Amino acid sequence: MHIVIMGCGRVGSALAQTLEGQGHTVAVIDQDPTAFRRLGSAFGGRRVTGVGFDQDTLREAGIEDAGAFAAVSSGDNSNIIAARVAREMFAVENVAARIYDPRRAEVYQRLGIPTVATVRWTADQMLRRLLPSGAEPLWRDPTGGVQLAEVHTSASWIGHRISRLQEETGVRVAFLTRLGEAILPSSQTVLQEGDLVHVMMRTDEVDKVEAAFAEGPDEEAGH
Repeated sequence: MHIVIMGCGRVGSALAQTLEGQGHTVAVIDQDPTAFRRLGSAFGGRRVTGVGFDQDTLREAGIEDAGAFAAVSSGDNSNIIAARVAREMFAVENVAARIYDPRRAEVYQRLGIPTVATVRWTADQMLRRLLPSGAEPLWRDPTGGVQLAEVHTSASWIGHRISRLQEETGVRVAFLTRLGEAILPSSQTVLQEGDLVHVMMRTDEVDKVEAAFAEGPDEEAGH
């Protein structure tokens, strides 16, 4: 898929690198050409200098061939205008906007523009860091033998693949929450800082899984 990102700050650059690493083509738009330094020399996508809601700028970024558009600049108004242009003028199927004001986010959600409310997400992240209580059950099967849970993950797992996490802990990773959005990882997906990990596991193995997630990867197994 071709994906256009408006905003090359910390979120936009990390998103661009992740998506390119997953095999997508990516174009990043920013008004400040120096912002593209965050992408690094290995980034192979397009760097487009301009205003993210300008139609000519969007066309230069390949919006007409894009399957997704992310507006993650530092301005709420710019993000929502750009998201609406991408959705309404260019019929991009998957559009999301980052919004700092959660009250606005609710309004835009009703307009059909999926939003990530930064304040709400950051507050949620802080709570999870302050109160990292092992596994938080989200669902159990009728027999109670299997459950879906979000498991607090040690920072030492960051940079390791999902396949290694599954192999060493005996769980099946169902999905990740990354930057406020749920994603279905592959075995090659690499855990990033801030990821929330949701796993399927046997209920009678919760304590063992919590301990494995908290301890981090087995260094001897990694050699």
